[in-house]
Amino acid sequence: MITKERALEILHEQISNPNLRKHHYAVGAAMRGLAHELGGDPDVWEIIGLLHDADYERTRDQPEKHTLVIGEVLAEEDVPSDLIRTIQAHNWEYTGIEPETSRDWALVSCDDLTGLIVAVALVYPDGLEGVSVDSVLKKFPSSSFAAGADREKIRYCETRLEIPLEEFTRLVLDSMKEETEALGL
Repeated sequence: MITKERALEILHEQISNPNLRKHHYAVGAAMRGLAHELGGDPDVWEIIGLLHDADYERTRDQPEKHTLVIGEVLAEEDVPSDLIRTIQAHNWEYTGIEPETSRDWALVSCDDLTGLIVAVALVYPDGLEGVSVDSVLKKFPSSSFAAGADREKIRYCETRLEIPLEEFTRLVLDSMKEETEALGL
């Protein structure tokens, strides 16, 4: 099984942009927290979050290859196929690999929610520490705010994970706050 240390090495080999790395740290933290809530292995879920977009710099203009390239890298690392599948399922629109498990859907939902939370933190003078669930939910309906954060994907927390949006936001936000220093927020 791949370790967190090796996952971070792979991430740093694949992603040079510090802000993109921070996105991975945020999703890793969120996935760790969600694993506790959904009965998953926190270490495995965190590794998935850390590596979920690790091919982005190479595939940003080729969305049909996104997650497939990192899948090949991870297969060479003997990463279990079910972990690779979860990573590839979060880009199912292009990979055709449909999310099925709670782990798959957690990644789909928290990926976009972490982006929304970061955007909220950037407009608060206290950064992430000043962000509350209410402040995130207040910005949620505004599609022009953090326009890249797909609200429909975030809402899969309710339909696929049966976690109300408010509770899901609290879980992800609390998990991210545990990594404030790494996130630079």
